[in-house]
Amino acid sequence: MLLPDEGNGPYRVLRGFARDAVDTLERGCEEPERLQAERLRFILRGVTGTTFGQEHGLAPDMGAAAFRSAVPIRTYAELSPWLDRLAEGEQQVLTQERVVQLLKTSGTTGRPKLLPVTRSWERVVADAQALWRLGLVRDHEGATKGKALAVVSPAVEGHTAAGVPYGSNTGRMHARQPWIVRLRYPVPDEVFALEDPVARTYAVLRFALQAPVTTWTTANPSTVLLLCRKLVEHREALARDLGDGTLTGPASGVRLSWWARRALQRTDPPDDWRPASFWPLVSVNCWKAGPAPFFVKRLPEALGAEVPVRDVGLTASEGYFAIPLDEGDGRAVAWLGGHVMEFVGRSGEVLWAWQLEEGAIYRLVITTSAGLYRYDLGDLVEVVGFAGRAPLLRFLRRGNNVLSITGEKLTEDQLVIAVGQALAGAEATGFTAAHRLAEVPALRIGMEGRPPPDFLAVLEQALCATNIEYREKRASGRLAAPELVLFEPGTYERWRAARVAEGAPEGQVKDPLLALDEAAWAQLVSASRATG
Repeated sequence: MLLPDEGNGPYRVLRGFARDAVDTLERGCEEPERLQAERLRFILRGVTGTTFGQEHGLAPDMGAAAFRSAVPIRTYAELSPWLDRLAEGEQQVLTQERVVQLLKTSGTTGRPKLLPVTRSWERVVADAQALWRLGLVRDHEGATKGKALAVVSPAVEGHTAAGVPYGSNTGRMHARQPWIVRLRYPVPDEVFALEDPVARTYAVLRFALQAPVTTWTTANPSTVLLLCRKLVEHREALARDLGDGTLTGPASGVRLSWWARRALQRTDPPDDWRPASFWPLVSVNCWKAGPAPFFVKRLPEALGAEVPVRDVGLTASEGYFAIPLDEGDGRAVAWLGGHVMEFVGRSGEVLWAWQLEEGAIYRLVITTSAGLYRYDLGDLVEVVGFAGRAPLLRFLRRGNNVLSITGEKLTEDQLVIAVGQALAGAEATGFTAAHRLAEVPALRIGMEGRPPPDFLAVLEQALCATNIEYREKRASGRLAAPELVLFEPGTYERWRAARVAEGAPEGQVKDPLLALDEAAWAQLVSASRATG
């Protein structure tokens, strides 16, 4: 069994509460076809009679093949005619269930994506989180002691014109944890709703410093590194506040409730401001796959000790898809009891979870009880083994048209628009966007041409206006200011010639707008240097 009966005391208690989820996980490993068929029937019962269901002829008794025939694979933009109606307050559009809120995440156009949340969807996501938590406690009994620090965005950031609340998935998950978990939060929820990112970060650190934190959870490891730097940067103000039981410094002007202010305590400041020296940390929980290893390798030095790092799973605002059950290199067992999952291979074939091949790479397509039907998530995953007959998945990266290292998800469309505005008619043969990998990464624009002197300033402004995630990552210091690298004349012509020489069809070679890895960037740098 993946999560056996035996274990430490807290593990056995939590396993008792999560018995149904554990049984469902095991069923997914033993009989994935039957479990996925059950999920599809449940979802089809919820869509029958809705606007979407009527337009597509959906019925509870239709099989998987008929469902595939009736509903094409769609991106968010292609589903937006139905999703937009939810933001306008209309119900019975995609599900019979009431949409209780919308989740805001970065979209592929100037406006953010707003994704629906229903209670049945929340339940299967919560089940996946309970399974993840079981694995953590099984390996680290100390995770149940002390405080659980999670760095999140607000669960509710605002309301649509129709009054529908919207906010972040991290905040929603934070708020929906079992009461016994919420009792262990060291930071009041209202702190995460502070608008000023500098004040918010300071306040989070101030409250957390007075508590014995045993687990630290956030999606991106670069956020952990950021907060470690901020501890050092603000150590004098934090030391005063800890000694006085106050909240001043960059957060001196924030408004907090009487209850939050009352929670401030006097305590001695640390001598060593590296977290592992003053917190009894047993686990740091964050992404470990995709571009994350670059940052994970830097955690021991920033934390001041080797602390176990556990992946938070293959998860997104759209749902929870695979659960890591150990502290390996990002592999996770597919959560077939949550959503219906399909996998698109390199040749365009669409497969079920039990039809996948080890070592192959697939694009993930999901169907959820929140109203996303055959939704192209765009994530590329690799099959790295099997647990019974359920695939073990490792996240690789977003699809080929997305540049993302801290969750900013910059698309080709967004970059083309922003660069066009920044050029303002200046000469440019071509450009390529990449990441400069550093402790604080940055967007790097390689360009063949003559951009204007204010190119980077205008580019920054345009990107912040078109991508909310980029704007927030820059405001919080998780991304540094963009930089410009000028290529020599003829760079792109030489790059295309090299690709054709390698065997690529000349008519299909396109200038690379995105360099998704260092090898792709190195090819352009080589073409730039080959001026002869």
